[in-house]
This record gives sequence, C-alpha cells and structure tokens, in this order.
Amino acid sequence: MENRIILTDADGVLLDWEWAFRVWMTEHGYEFNEAGKKSYYLTHHYVNTDMDEILQRVKAFNESAAIGFLPALRDSTHYVKRLHEEHGYQFRVITSLSSDKNAAKLREMNLRKIFGTAIESVICIETNSPKDAELELYKDSGLYWIEDKPENADTGYKLGLKSLLVEHGHNMDHNCQYPVVKNWAEIYNIITNKN
Repeated sequence: MENRIILTDADGVLLDWEWAFRVWMTEHGYEFNEAGKKSYYLTHHYVNTDMDEILQRVKAFNESAAIGFLPALRDSTHYVKRLHEEHGYQFRVITSLSSDKNAAKLREMNLRKIFGTAIESVICIETNSPKDAELELYKDSGLYWIEDKPENADTGYKLGLKSLLVEHGHNMDHNCQYPVVKNWAEIYNIITNKN
C-alpha cells in the first residue's frame, strides 16, 4: 500500500508566519521597512535592528500566545483538506518553532483548528534550527517535503525526498533541481498527477 504521508514545514508553507510576526513587531514598537521585505534576513525588514535583537524577537514571538492564532497561508486550507479528504493524505509537520512545550501545544492547536484531521503529527524543534536530523529519518523514502527555506528543501532533496519549494520574495532567486511552487493549487496538481 502506498505511503500517504506528506512532510511539510509550517511557517511560510501552511501558515502565514511573516504577516503575523509583522503585526506583532509593529505592536511592540518596531517600524517595518517595506524596501527590505524581499530579503530573507529579518534585519532588513525592521528599521534599526541587528541579528541578535531579531533572533530574540523571533524566539519571543514563537513562544508567545500569538503563535496559536496564525492565519493559513494563501490557499493552503482548501488544498490540504482536498489532499486529505479526496486522496487520503495526512501531513507530518516539521517546524523549527521552539523547544518550549507550551509553544508546541499552541502550534499544534493552531494547525488542527485550521486543517483538522489532515494533520497527522507536529514535530517542533528549536527556533531557527536546521531540519537535517529530522529529515534524515525519511532518507530515500520518496515522500514529498514542502518547505520555503531553500537550505531545508535542498537537504530533503539530497536525502531522496521529493522537495517542493514554496515561493516567497526571499527565495525567488534560489536555483534548485526540484519544483518551485507559488501556491497550494500547484502543490495539489503535482501530487495528484504523479499518483
């Protein structure tokens, strides 16, 4: 029987972390820099910030109550539910959110509220940690791996996963040997046309 698990990141793939973080930062007195929004580096997104400060702010946000209320990204809700209900897929989420247990519970609550039983499980690792060790567990499995961070998508591809990179301003110039997708409609078509 065919394996019906899809491996996926959460932020920038299922959930709109960037928008929620921007709202939170603004509420905490930070000025958003429109000119820097296409950069992967958040120090370019906010005026007068350095890497240490941004990393502290990201960790604080990821461990705040706000993490339980992130909105779905683009058309993710519709197509994740279709892949689950029409094709029997379940989603195993691998997210570098935080090692804080309460943050992990909020993340899982948020995902299940939006995507319901399509979410099989949620694996939370430390903020900004690479996902190599988690992905290694699925080496040569041929499972789909959906990610927005090029380094993590590349790792999955090298380990024999079917990587799909969700396009954002920060990764548009990434040259890769696997598909770059704009939305979940494209992901749905790739997955269903290959099965």
